[in-house]
Amino acid sequence: MKRTVEYTAGAITFTFLMACSASSQVVNIWPGVAPGSENWTQKERTIDNTPLGTVVFNVITPTLTAYLPERSRATGTGVIIAPGGAFVALAIDLEGNNVARWLQEKGIAAFVLKYRIMEKRGEGIPAGMNMDEAGKYGIADGIQAVKVVRQHAAEWGLFPDRVGFVGFSAGAMVTSGALLQDDAAARPNFAAMIYGGPFGVIPTIPAKLPPMFLAWAQDDALALDAVIKFHEALKLAGHKPEVHIFSAGGHGFGMRKQGTSSDRWIDAFYYWLEAQGLTRRAGRIRSPAGLTRPLPQAVLTCT
Repeated sequence: MKRTVEYTAGAITFTFLMACSASSQVVNIWPGVAPGSENWTQKERTIDNTPLGTVVFNVITPTLTAYLPERSRATGTGVIIAPGGAFVALAIDLEGNNVARWLQEKGIAAFVLKYRIMEKRGEGIPAGMNMDEAGKYGIADGIQAVKVVRQHAAEWGLFPDRVGFVGFSAGAMVTSGALLQDDAAARPNFAAMIYGGPFGVIPTIPAKLPPMFLAWAQDDALALDAVIKFHEALKLAGHKPEVHIFSAGGHGFGMRKQGTSSDRWIDAFYYWLEAQGLTRRAGRIRSPAGLTRPLPQAVLTCT
């Protein structure tokens, strides 16, 4: 069963498409057609049971799928997750839903971002693909996703100043776009970029940035040079991100267990969150009216 609920936050009305499961809700992040893709005609399609799990193609309508923890375990921290796929696909299980469920079990609210990607017209990644052009839609969706999560923080049991972003490969480029944007107030409060970052021109690195976490494998045959270049740019700008370089794991290890040290990247990420004070339960949140109240149970639950 699906039902639609309209909610107005300021001048913006969002349509909530509720997925009827105990663990997730689906939210359209833009009111109406996402800006810039009004003339797109491709049809979204999903393929299940691939070697990467479920994979999504031809995304036109960007959404967030919310995985909210049990009220008794909720920490008040939220993480937006951007899966990778070279902007022509989304590895929505390996680098999205599976990560979200892991964080949810730890009391951290997780939001899988299904961002806009290019139309899939052939096998593999198109030759000569301009990553800056291809990624601009996903980056716009990532910036909007941070706004949406903060706007609904009280309903989802979050502190609006504890909203982070984690991305994989192309999703890490989306994450970096939200992180490095000019509007400092709109940046996520922390960001993790896993075997990815800017794959085109390195953007200007602001002098002040929130805490950052980077992880990659030394045998990454696809993104190693770009990731190292981004890390060097951060260091030259005076930043000291948390960095985990694994001896093996290749590109796209996500939540896959391969018997390599990269299998434990998410544990390292969690311990880093713990060091930032983001895994400890916060007792009260601030409502839209400015009044404090206890952490609520998940709203818009399916019946």
